[in-house]
Amino acid sequence: MPTPNRSTLIGRMHKVLKKHYKPAPIPERPALEHLLYACCLENAQYEAADKAYTAVSTTFFDFNEVRVSTVKELAEVMQLLPEPASSAANLKRVLQSVFEASYSFEIEALKKLPLGQAQQKLQKYEGVTPFGVAYVTQAALGGHAIPLDRGLLEVFGILGLATDQDKAAHTVPGLERAIAKNKGIEFGSLAHQLGADLIHSPHSPNVHKILLEIAPDCKDRLPKRGAKPKPAEAGPEHAAKERHEKPIAAKPVELQKPLKAAAPPTEEPKPSKAKVPMAGKKQPMKKEEPTAKHAAAEKPAAEKPAAHKPAAHKATGEKKKSATAGLAKRKPR
Repeated sequence: MPTPNRSTLIGRMHKVLKKHYKPAPIPERPALEHLLYACCLENAQYEAADKAYTAVSTTFFDFNEVRVSTVKELAEVMQLLPEPASSAANLKRVLQSVFEASYSFEIEALKKLPLGQAQQKLQKYEGVTPFGVAYVTQAALGGHAIPLDRGLLEVFGILGLATDQDKAAHTVPGLERAIAKNKGIEFGSLAHQLGADLIHSPHSPNVHKILLEIAPDCKDRLPKRGAKPKPAEAGPEHAAKERHEKPIAAKPVELQKPLKAAAPPTEEPKPSKAKVPMAGKKQPMKKEEPTAKHAAAEKPAAEKPAAHKPAAHKATGEKKKSATAGLAKRKPR
């Protein structure tokens, strides 16, 4: 979109917001309190942020007690916010980071630094979001910056002034140039109220009416209750998964049937089980070896008496021959 159309649309947005909202003034606070208040104000309405910040400052004794408290305890005090847990976590982390950096709860020295250096130091504190840096820049440092949270970025996306990449980078091209510095606080508070209302009730007819009044061609980009793109996109994916799951589920069923049919015949597994242990065991092989050795040892033992027997028979035969021989020599009388 060309730059003149963008600046014209932002100017029209400022005029329309004046009809529906009233600008919220920024009270005088130390820089650290502005940063802590920004933790409560992000994605929340001004009334809820004021009550949450007041509850934190009155419930706890001082900032040090807030720092050492748990996120759960802080979230219970900040229940009016749309995201009390994340807001409480950011607030606690900011106090912890500031205390570790200077062992105090003051960042007034940032006002004496150039704007760029002060913003860089703010970004180094843990728990500080781009919204908090822009809010402190506008409220305490005297710079020109429009605080952008998730709700306001969604508004600019619906109006066609910010792409998905711009929203991811927390920037809206040409915003600070289209809004003068002397009108930055007013425009920032008005636009923030519209973003907070969009988060609180994204399907509100009043919110849609304001958005259509700013940009009549944004009707297709408005959040709709009936249209649910995420489930629609997930439909074919689930269908594809089911297609892959069906054949996979059918295969084990087919495999189980033959297994059940083969189970009843018990004759086959029995011989197979008997053969396997007999073939696997080496004990019969070991038994055969000693039997062969014993047989070899017994053979010579059997042969020895066989050799002596014929010798005995020979001896007896010789004795007989000697006896008869004497009788044969004798002559009859």
